[in-house]
Amino acid sequence: MTEQKFQMVAKTFQGLEDVLRDELISLGAENVEMGRRMVSFEGDLETMYRANLCCRTALRILKPIEKFTASDPDELYDIVRDIEWEKYMTPQTTFSIDSTVNSDEFSHSKYVTYRVKDGIVDHFRDKYGERPSIRVAGADLMLNVHIFEDRITISLDSSGEPLSKRGYRVEQTAAPINEVLAAGIIMKTGWRGESNFVDPMCGSGTFLIEAALIAANINPGIFRQQFAFEKWHDFDKELFEEIYNDDSAEKEFACKIYGGDMDAEAVAIARKNVREAKVDDMVEITCRQMSEWTENPEPGIIVMNPPYGERLKPDDLTALYKGIGTALKKNFSGWNAWIIGPDKEEFGNIGLKPTIKIPLLNGSLECSLREYVLFDGRYDSFRAEGGSLGKLSDEEAEEQRRPRKMKHISDDDWKKETKKFGHNDRKPTKGGDRKFSKDRKPFDRDKRFSDHKAFEENSFDDRKPIFEAKDRFHGERKFEKSGNKPFDRDRKPYERKPRPAVETSGKGPSIPESDTYRFSEYKLRSRRKPAAETDE
Repeated sequence: MTEQKFQMVAKTFQGLEDVLRDELISLGAENVEMGRRMVSFEGDLETMYRANLCCRTALRILKPIEKFTASDPDELYDIVRDIEWEKYMTPQTTFSIDSTVNSDEFSHSKYVTYRVKDGIVDHFRDKYGERPSIRVAGADLMLNVHIFEDRITISLDSSGEPLSKRGYRVEQTAAPINEVLAAGIIMKTGWRGESNFVDPMCGSGTFLIEAALIAANINPGIFRQQFAFEKWHDFDKELFEEIYNDDSAEKEFACKIYGGDMDAEAVAIARKNVREAKVDDMVEITCRQMSEWTENPEPGIIVMNPPYGERLKPDDLTALYKGIGTALKKNFSGWNAWIIGPDKEEFGNIGLKPTIKIPLLNGSLECSLREYVLFDGRYDSFRAEGGSLGKLSDEEAEEQRRPRKMKHISDDDWKKETKKFGHNDRKPTKGGDRKFSKDRKPFDRDKRFSDHKAFEENSFDDRKPIFEAKDRFHGERKFEKSGNKPFDRDRKPYERKPRPAVETSGKGPSIPESDTYRFSEYKLRSRRKPAAETDE
């Protein structure tokens, strides 16, 4: 029997859409199309599970369940109230709603959330005399509402917490880079573990850990304790367990990852996070300034996220960037350096000419990722000896600079989309000839908030009580592995095979023997041991 396939949307940071697209294709996703900060694709349950567990550059995976057109919040309420919510939840289910709105007709995202909540609650109250409750955190079902102009898409959020929250970061510095953005930057460089990796301003160690996961091809989702889809009524625990325990694609890393920072506290935090991620056999961290990186291992790649002067404010930002350029030129000949930073004049103080400049967003800050090919002496001599900076062609450079725009869906295409969800008979204008359920009770608009001012002046009645579901779909579940052995979330620390130590011959930084850190009892899902070990 062929598994039913459905449409999904993977959200990401602006500038990482092409990397996420390639990741999804490698997982077997079909009909993959890039948009603005998102990639749409099709697949089955296995594809959805793998996308959550394996994608390094996805923030969350959404499953659209309803698409329709509405002209105002009242019409939105009417349509939501008539949806067959029994397919997804019961009156005992707690739920949360996250709304994203880009529309003149729907100018208040919180009001949209309120009206959708009303529609769901009144649907169940009309039919069963009881209602589900909103829960801000830890809800059984997480809904995402996306509105563009008059087009509404309601999706199930299969991820729960953003996928950037891997689970290995036990402490952090003042301005840590997002894990998804860090992984996307590394993948943008083309590095996959074939050479050494250095981050001389490592902060809490995010680049180091993401590089280690990429080099060893370890799925970033193995550290998470839960995904939202595990509470869905159609959750296939055996399939997910099989996917989770499959480590056949993991590989050995023959090179080394080096990190450093001038802040001793940041170094201590980075070491804790590296050990928590169980990749300390691949990573070495030392406390020193950028100028002290004088003896380095065989050339590889450098990735850096220096302070911007926004959250971290060095005494002299100009001197900092000049120092970075000097250290790179003097001590890292033969390396390729990739630096992310804002498009400000301080970036130019590095004093090196970038070969590639890729626009990215770091939070709400417009930045660019720049590559610098490092060589000895003058550029003329470097070229005379056959050296090349590997510059992009004019067409490629323009493509990198061009912002990615979402493909515009025509009215006809949108109608085709809504037909897939059974709502093609709904009219796009208020007062259209729509037919609703016969079981519906009359709705008195005078008793409800009819405009945004009334909404803003009143609070949600549902925010005070927190409904405790007594009869959830799964209750307190424990996974079961093959052979009826329990698959418990109170798991043993994840252990990989120890890799041989890499001798640095004094070229790279090392961790003092006196610097000890007792590894805390880390809870992970129990992963199946290799067959040979099981047999023994």
